[in-house]
Amino acid sequence: MLNFRVVKIQDAPAMFIFPCYNHHMKHTFEYKIFYSDTDAYKVVWHGSYLRIFEMGRVLWSEMLGTKLSDLEKDNIVLPVTNINISYKTPAMLEDIVVVETSLEKYTPLYAVFKQQMFNKDTNKLLCEALVTVVAVDGNGKLYRKLPDRMIELFEKATK
Repeated sequence: MLNFRVVKIQDAPAMFIFPCYNHHMKHTFEYKIFYSDTDAYKVVWHGSYLRIFEMGRVLWSEMLGTKLSDLEKDNIVLPVTNINISYKTPAMLEDIVVVETSLEKYTPLYAVFKQQMFNKDTNKLLCEALVTVVAVDGNGKLYRKLPDRMIELFEKATK
């Protein structure tokens, strides 16, 4: 049985539910599907999965004590350079989904996150993605290697 703890996120919209746990630095949160996430048929629009997965990566980073705004102050931005996404079965309006985010691997040049979304009631896999990010400075110039701060974060996640 998993023990969940509710994480208070300052200024978080009321629509988010933030229980999470940490198992080998995996972050998990629940999200309720709203009309704004769906198409005319009340099926989650394919682009909404990307936005929800982005939330997962941000919360994963915050779980490890690093806010993206703090990285930006240090002139580090982490754009997505590749997404390999597989849609298994659609999420629907008012579903509660569980999003899992973990660091799949990292190299001196990039990091790959593994993300999965499940239906909370059925535990059925809805969507999964491998998301690659790199580090650039505020002007968009690629760092030749990930900044030490990022390597330290990723090492912390893999211990």
